[in-house]
Formats: sequence, structure tokens, C-alpha cells
Amino acid sequence: MTATTRIAIPDGSPFGLANLPYGVFSTPGTSPRVGVRVADSVVDLAAVLHDDVFANPTLNPFMAQGHARWVEVRERILDAVTGDVPSGAVHPVEAVDLHMPFDVGDYVDFYASEHHASNLGRLFRPDSEPLMPNWKHLPVGYHGRAGTVVPSGTPIVRPSGQRKAPDEDAPGFGPSRRLDIEAEVGFVVGTGSPLGTPVPVDEFAERVFGAVLVNDWSARDIQAWEYVPLGPFLGKSFATSVSPWVVPLLALEAARVATPPQDPEPLPYLREKNAWGLDLELSVEWNGQVVSRPPYREMYWSPAQMLAHMTVNGAASRTGDLFASGTVSGPAKDQRGAFIELTWGGREPLDVAGEPRAFLMDGDEVVLSATAPAADGTRLGFGEVRGRVLPAV
Repeated sequence: MTATTRIAIPDGSPFGLANLPYGVFSTPGTSPRVGVRVADSVVDLAAVLHDDVFANPTLNPFMAQGHARWVEVRERILDAVTGDVPSGAVHPVEAVDLHMPFDVGDYVDFYASEHHASNLGRLFRPDSEPLMPNWKHLPVGYHGRAGTVVPSGTPIVRPSGQRKAPDEDAPGFGPSRRLDIEAEVGFVVGTGSPLGTPVPVDEFAERVFGAVLVNDWSARDIQAWEYVPLGPFLGKSFATSVSPWVVPLLALEAARVATPPQDPEPLPYLREKNAWGLDLELSVEWNGQVVSRPPYREMYWSPAQMLAHMTVNGAASRTGDLFASGTVSGPAKDQRGAFIELTWGGREPLDVAGEPRAFLMDGDEVVLSATAPAADGTRLGFGEVRGRVLPAV
């Protein structure tokens, strides 16, 4: 007779039954496979649901099965974890290794916070309008490098590149001296769209499987010298960290809110019938000290509008594609999601553990986390995305 157990779920757990995020885990001597987090446990879905799609080392095969299947499996998981679960299928979260939860197809990063874009505009173009003329007409974005998206806990090697300070006559080469972070939310495409077929804004929930936290590490000095005229390149492509748990879009219904008023009214292909702003509260820790609490509800463009714009020209999308929101920032200083904003370009250093700090030093660790309203009245969690800076090679 198979030994069974009941999973204890403390009241108010950020990983309660209203959440049920997916990840990929392994235990000593076993291969990576798909699990779901329930409170402080990870449940082996292949063992509990007797479905080999969850024996894969990535969520992609399951995500590709589509929205109806996601709904069905979520209901099966809820039934399974509220009853007797085989003991061998339940593992303490601290006893497992967590891996990259999905294979990234393409990676796109947006620039969807009006507060962030306005702050950077004031920093970089103090004598001009903060926002560029196109900013309120479309979600501005750029294509990143899928191969440098890494799971939480991966060390971040300080990048090197060309950089030129304003008082220097010519560029030099060396390690970045203005290494920064961007606290973002990412969205994972579950079912793609063929080349030549735009995704309407109202198909967002049918196409997107879930959300992760994203740290878009940024070398500001490299970025500043290279970005004209084509935008971010080496200053952004060396590492992008994501959290190990993918929170299903199905778990975020209670977090849905309207975006801030959009004026002028977007063009028809960007007009939402059903609002997809999200009331997420992010937290940014620098060497163990919370320095910012960015509110995602302040984002001007919604993820549904991002996906619609990303494909309106007929660009294909694929299972595992990741698109991120860009820096999440609010109107208050302690709601800014990048250190370049928090320290106003380094001119207003923060006190971090008794030291004045502007940009990241070797050995620094940054941890992003987030919560959102859950359907049961609690707040669900996203886990952490963590990274420590190593010296340049």
C-alpha cells in the first residue's frame, strides 16, 4: 500500500490553493521535472497526475497544449493536493533544486512605465520633453537575447564593453562602472501564433500561460554609449534573471485592474475590452535591505497590449516566448524600480547598510519579490529572483 500524506497549508501562505505556480525541480539523483508549489512543498506532477507531459525538464510541452488543458490541469491539481498525496511525490521546497522553468523561444523587453520613462527622459534629456513623441501611441520595446535569460540564483558576471563618460574625448573598454537592475514582470507565451497572423488584444488570456519576475540587469555606461540610434544592445544582453515559479494567469484574475487612463486613446488594435492591468506589489532588496516597492498597477501599457503590438506586423510567437514589462516604477521616489532612478543617475546615493551607494559593486546581491491579491482574499507570491554580482572576467 502506497504511503500518503496531507499537505499542510498555513493560513495566509503566499503559495496557497489560489496560487499553485509551476516550476521545474530535481532531487538528488533524479532528473528535472515539472512540479507545483503548495505552501512549503513541491509536488511532483508526473507522479500525482500520472501524466508524462510533466516528466519533461521544461514546461513547454504542457504549455503548448493550450488554454483548455491549463484549466483542466489546474482543477485536477486542486483536487489532488487537497486530498491524500503519495508521500514520495511531495518534497520540502528547501530540499529540491530549482531550474529554469521553461525554454525561452524569443525575448522582448518593453518600456511600459510612464514614471520610469519620464524619469529617464528627465535624466538624459533635461532640456526636452521627458517622453518621446511615440511613447503614448505604442508600447516601446526591443528584442533581447533569449540565450542569456537565466534562472534565479545564477551569478551575474560584471559585463565589459565600450563606455565613454561625458568628460572623456574617446571611448575606452573595460568592466561596467554603472551596473544596474530593472525590476520587471515577465509574461510567458503558452500557445504561439503563426507568421503573418497578429494576436488580437483580447486573445491575451488564451495565449499567455503565466507570469514571472524579471531582473533586467543593465550596464548603464555601456548602454549610454551604444544605444543611439538603434537602442539597447550589449548593455542589456549579458544576463536577464527570472524567478523559478511561473504563476498561472488563471491565478491572477483577482489582481486585474484597469491601466491608468490612456490619453490619447490608443489605435483600435490596442484598445482593450477587458482590462489587463495587474495590481502587483514588487519589492527590491539590495544586500538584504528593501530599497524600493514598485507598484505594477501604475504601468501605462498592459501585457495584453504588449502582445498585440509585438505581433501586429505579423511576427510569429512561439511557446516559451518571454516578454517583459520594462522597469516597474511608481510616482514616489521609493517606488522606482531601477537604481539609476533611485539615485538620480548616481547624484543622490542611497544609504545601504551604512554605505552611500549608487550602482552595484562586486559581491552585491539583489533580490526581487512580489505579491498580488488572490481569489481567496489572501495574497499570492511569486517567489524570488536573486542574483549576486561577480567580478568581470
